[in-house]
Amino acid sequence: MTPATSPSLDTATIRVIGAEGEHLAHNYNPLPVVISRGEGAWVTDVEGKRYLDLLSAYSALNFGHLHPALVAVAQEQLQRLTLTSRAYHNDQLVEFSAGLAKLCGKDLVLPMNTGAEAVETGIKVARAWAYRVKGVPAGAARIIVAGGNFHGRTTTIVGFSDDPDAHDAFGPYGPGFVQVPFGDAEAIAEAIDENTAAVLIEPIQGEAGVVIPPEGFLRRVREICTENNVLFIADEIQSGLGRVGETFACDREGVVPDVYLLGKALGGGILPVSAVVADRDVLGVIKPGEHGSTFGGNPLAAAVGARVVEMLASGEFQTRGKALGEHLEKKLQELVGNGVTAVRVAGLWAGVDIDPGVGTGREVAERLLARGVLVKDTHGATIRIAPPLTIRATELDWAIEQLKVVLAG
Repeated sequence: MTPATSPSLDTATIRVIGAEGEHLAHNYNPLPVVISRGEGAWVTDVEGKRYLDLLSAYSALNFGHLHPALVAVAQEQLQRLTLTSRAYHNDQLVEFSAGLAKLCGKDLVLPMNTGAEAVETGIKVARAWAYRVKGVPAGAARIIVAGGNFHGRTTTIVGFSDDPDAHDAFGPYGPGFVQVPFGDAEAIAEAIDENTAAVLIEPIQGEAGVVIPPEGFLRRVREICTENNVLFIADEIQSGLGRVGETFACDREGVVPDVYLLGKALGGGILPVSAVVADRDVLGVIKPGEHGSTFGGNPLAAAVGARVVEMLASGEFQTRGKALGEHLEKKLQELVGNGVTAVRVAGLWAGVDIDPGVGTGREVAERLLARGVLVKDTHGATIRIAPPLTIRATELDWAIEQLKVVLAG
């Protein structure tokens, strides 16, 4: 291992960051590192310093940087066909949609690009289903969401966010959403009325700090939705596709939602790929001309997505995620009371709450950066850990040792 050795920025890095600051909109506040290469769980900056990536681009890199199987299929497809639009068929989309439908145990797949697009599509599907199947009066459909949610940053989605950074200053917002506390199934039951179309939740809230609901919550949500003829929409964009040691976070409670919203890792860390997956009686309500995307389901995305599905179908990555997650949780629990106030772990995904006496989450992330470990802070006091599922236990151990040093000051 050759991690970064100094917290100071070299001249070349300052020059690159300075150029970015001059011409790039400041909608992010990235850590002060300029990455130029990646392989597996490691990245290299412009000066040749290596860092262990414990963020995986918010789970988009579940299979690591430049996984050979994914790079190979992308390179092959790049030489054949990249885009047709959905005005025509392409020879990769059938395999992708069939494989993903089978992985989810559903009938139909509606391919899109980004996670936010998948969520927007899920909202449209739920409303169309409410009007065309359930019989909700036109314009009256309601969708129940959870406090602390993060489903994307489009104007519709931020309208039902309670995060001031995401929500404030972007109104007016569209109606039709009712927020209840995350993890409170009975609050969902009380919020349902005759016009409720769906319950839209993350099975585990990632941006909130890997917040895991109480045991039995998802099962109760499934029961409530079934009893009231309401769609259960699971946003598995971050939590799905092997991250939690199962194919989906809903699998942790043996629950199958009516609609899966997928993205991030579905593109193998190579390009944006997302999808809405549901049975025909739900997703079949969308008719030709009512929804689409020029790039959604393009041949390159479909080829990479099909290989991702094939890799997940073997179960190898889910098994690795579960075993390594248990290892990670054991190591992190040892830090509670030693600069850490609490940890929450689901598979190879963890939220670590930092003792305020040690510093903020951002400060801890910057100190880890200086020691060759990349993490990301959220909500002030929390850092998130979500390494590629290909990481080794010894690499995890080394990263936790760096965290121990940082916490000790």
